[in-house]
Amino acid sequence: MRLFGLDVLRFAWGALVGYPSRALLMLLAMSIGVASVVMLTALGEGARSYVRGEFASLGTNLLTVIPGRSETGGFSPSTLMGETPRDLTLADAQALTRSYSVHRVAPLNVGSAEVSRKGRVRDTVILGATHDMLALRRWQIMQGKFLPKIRWNRAMPVAVIGNKVREELFGTEPALGQWLRIGDRRFRVIGIMGSEGRSIGVDVEETVYIPVASAQQLFNTSSLFRILVEARSRNSLPAVEQYIIKTLQTRHQGVKDVTVITQDAVLLTFDKIIGALTYSVGGIAAISLMVAGILIMNVMLVAVSQRTAEIGLLKALGADHRQILSMFVGEALLLSSLGAGAGLIIGELGSLALRQAFPVLPAHAPLWATAAAMGVALGTGALFSLLPARRAAALDPVTALSRR
Repeated sequence: MRLFGLDVLRFAWGALVGYPSRALLMLLAMSIGVASVVMLTALGEGARSYVRGEFASLGTNLLTVIPGRSETGGFSPSTLMGETPRDLTLADAQALTRSYSVHRVAPLNVGSAEVSRKGRVRDTVILGATHDMLALRRWQIMQGKFLPKIRWNRAMPVAVIGNKVREELFGTEPALGQWLRIGDRRFRVIGIMGSEGRSIGVDVEETVYIPVASAQQLFNTSSLFRILVEARSRNSLPAVEQYIIKTLQTRHQGVKDVTVITQDAVLLTFDKIIGALTYSVGGIAAISLMVAGILIMNVMLVAVSQRTAEIGLLKALGADHRQILSMFVGEALLLSSLGAGAGLIIGELGSLALRQAFPVLPAHAPLWATAAAMGVALGTGALFSLLPARRAAALDPVTALSRR
């Protein structure tokens, strides 16, 4: 008796149709495993794409200058002697504008103060900024205009407020042109922010923006919280970073006492974290495929005992050890293929449902995850079918036929 590929396939299909409940159970287990891998990796990849999109909208040519060297944190002789990093100043920020590769520079000062108007009071984050801050952070103005383009060391009693601040202090009244009090000073509202969400650690809608010099007067300080620098292109980022470090080192008596962080560095960190999470959840989901493989092995072991007479008849007709082995492995592969295909369809439908429910999340399963899920499904099906297949192939035909 000779069995070819088509014969093995026909035999495997007949075995599945002959035991529908058993086949359905194994199909369900395999499809759930594949669908889990596809959906969870789609979710992780969607989160990664979302983060990349958010960073791109903020500008990927951005560098942040922070006072102090990151590698000097913790205990050091300077800490023992009570020394602190040199403050960043408006003069430092102005010096960074003297390079063609630098497109924009925005000095920042951040603090918290009591904002009030006609008996309505709330504590609010105050951000001292400049005119270029709006374009540099890709923010939008809903009404009015942003901070005027003036010299950085000039204080003006003007303010731009977030939309939530406007609602709490002005209610339904118009806010443009009105006065409010920040601490012990009065400011005229010239604009209302239209952007939402958090940026540079503050909620855009719950922040009040004033000129950086006005913020320094309000908080009685000459230092800056950060300096944001935008390079003209991504290719010029390394040159701008070196320019910032050398310029401030020269201004700070030869001491390298600042840290420069690029958007790419932050994005790379997020990308690594989300990538690790994606691989982790994909691996956890893949465990269910191993469970499905164990189920296939157990069910097929039972099937061998149920089909002993059938196996004996095949061997009596001339089927050899290799052919019996190929029939049972082929049955497991057919079962795994159908289950993996069903799981892939379910997973893609689930990813579509995620995209419909969360439009900002581009949940598409990566190609490697789909290929890995299909490969693991077929591999576990073949691997865990070997034991029952070898047991079936090892049966003596006379003994098998006697077990009717």
